[in-house]
Amino acid sequence: MNEIVLVFAAFLGASGIIFGAFGAHFLKKKLTTEQLQSFETGVKYQMYHALVLLVLGFQLEFDSTLKNSIFLLLIVGIVLFSFSIYGLVLSSASNKKIRFLGPMTPFGGLLLVLGWGLLMYLFLSAL
Repeated sequence: MNEIVLVFAAFLGASGIIFGAFGAHFLKKKLTTEQLQSFETGVKYQMYHALVLLVLGFQLEFDSTLKNSIFLLLIVGIVLFSFSIYGLVLSSASNKKIRFLGPMTPFGGLLLVLGWGLLMYLFLSAL
């Protein structure tokens, strides 16, 4: 399971850099300041969580339902959170806002909070 976590961490890190460069160089002229800030928020959260997954992949043995749940919540949370922001920003920039993505952003954020909460529970239970 650790290898899967590390693969996801690498994928999210690499794609975060690609999206960041795409936003900084290509979208800068096409988006409003507010849209660009939203896009950058998606990139930041994606990169933060890629780093967290990298650390967890090297430090934790994913040998329990709790640890597997942490991984799953963080991965699904960041995909829903960041990628829904990318979709919302890009679709609104072309005046074809994909509305069903709107609720996915806070749901993804909730999954991230739950993942972090389970991680805290894991650490507290080890005390």
